[in-house]
Amino acid sequence: MAAAYPDEVAYRNLGDGSSITFARWERESNRLARGLRDRGVDRGDLVAIYLESHGILEWIVAYSAVHKLGATAVPMNNRLSAPEARAILEHAEVTAMVVSRAYAGIVAPLLHSLPSLRVAVSVGPGVGATDVEGFIDLEDVKSADADTVQAPVDGSDLADVMYTSGTTGRPKGVAVRYDQVALLPTGRPDWRGTGWFTASPVFTFAGLGFIYNPMKAGMTVLYLPAFDAGRWLEIVEGERPVIAFIVPAMAQLIIHHDRFESSDLSSLGRIILGSAPLAPDTLMRLQAKAPGAAVLNSYGMTEGGHATFTMDPEGSRTRPGAVGKPRKPVEVRIVDDAGASLPAGGVGEVVTRNPDGHRQYYKDPEATARMWEGGWLHTGDLGYLDADGYLFIVGRKKEMIVRGGMNVYTDDVEAVLHEHPSVVEAAVVGIPHDVLGEDIAAFVVLRAGRTLAVDELQTFAGERLADYKVPRHVEFLAALPRNAGGKVVRSELVPKAKRR
Repeated sequence: MAAAYPDEVAYRNLGDGSSITFARWERESNRLARGLRDRGVDRGDLVAIYLESHGILEWIVAYSAVHKLGATAVPMNNRLSAPEARAILEHAEVTAMVVSRAYAGIVAPLLHSLPSLRVAVSVGPGVGATDVEGFIDLEDVKSADADTVQAPVDGSDLADVMYTSGTTGRPKGVAVRYDQVALLPTGRPDWRGTGWFTASPVFTFAGLGFIYNPMKAGMTVLYLPAFDAGRWLEIVEGERPVIAFIVPAMAQLIIHHDRFESSDLSSLGRIILGSAPLAPDTLMRLQAKAPGAAVLNSYGMTEGGHATFTMDPEGSRTRPGAVGKPRKPVEVRIVDDAGASLPAGGVGEVVTRNPDGHRQYYKDPEATARMWEGGWLHTGDLGYLDADGYLFIVGRKKEMIVRGGMNVYTDDVEAVLHEHPSVVEAAVVGIPHDVLGEDIAAFVVLRAGRTLAVDELQTFAGERLADYKVPRHVEFLAALPRNAGGKVVRSELVPKAKRR
């Protein structure tokens, strides 16, 4: 791309207006790769990238530099606590770190205690600090030699270690091979000059796919470092991207924004959603607002590779709530607790198998064996297949609530709560009950300026749900607790419910 379209903009940071051309991306990543190699970083070494979201241009330069060395990138969640960040760096046994100065103090204790570490690179201004002992400034690390560099790599070599969000326990590192880094094939595309809009953090499974794939489609990435629904609508109107990726949490905020109905979304040919279950009402409102766009849900896990289930436009219109059919050659089964396959319509755990190869947990064979028991990836998600093979996700296996012997899937209840015009977001959890075993608690975020009584919401839900599915405990919050990937951290909600 640098050879064919050197002056075209590859990435734009919509936070501060900065951008990078393909020629500069190529040149600066070559310089950094050579500089790291001069300091002892070699093929197969692990390099952590721990940068603030507004440092997206430095992020993609560092990521490409690591791959040019044939090394392995470790994208770091920039919202981790200090102990969490250090635990990942120690587990990965990184050889190098590229770190925002604002985070340098978090990892500074490792400079002399981590035997594998050879070089620590600091990026950007710090908060109240201009230098940190033991770190080398990014520009001082880069070589003066900007000639092309690319170590030989095999498709099975380790390209990334993606540490999962950890909503179900201690984060694990998912091993990503070089032949799994990008969904689109390598080649020189025709330059389209159109925009691919995303606000997903690049350390997530979804966000990382937007480093190389838009480039391979001949497009410029429009990157919003901090999501805001009003700003998102402004960007779509002003920049007129043709593709936008959002997670369901973003979609909820967008459709409830005061400017949603009057906004012009006509440039969008595709609105792609993923990373969490999507309420059917949200999907239908997006479809109604952008009738010229294919509004497509998708489904996958970091462990399983790129989105293993994708929706087609016709299915998206006729089957709201589905996440699609498996992408070839992926296979899917719905199984009961004994591992037996269930027929169409039967709700059980979703298990998948990819003949092209699964991803494993890095340095954790026991967890790998548990996750891929019998050669199938056990997702932990509950779902069912319809007669035509479309997959519907109804919740997490551990998030199914058994209330008085009746199974209640949290996503069923949340989908109904989302239909209320005053509700922006809702999360449902199970709480202990002396008689029923478990009861249902709902945590709800209301639209700005709206009020809603608990009994009004319960009546609304009771008109749409079986009586045993209506939450008996309802609490209104300013915002739901989320991790950096946008997923609700339900473990933080249960203690709130218990206090009632």
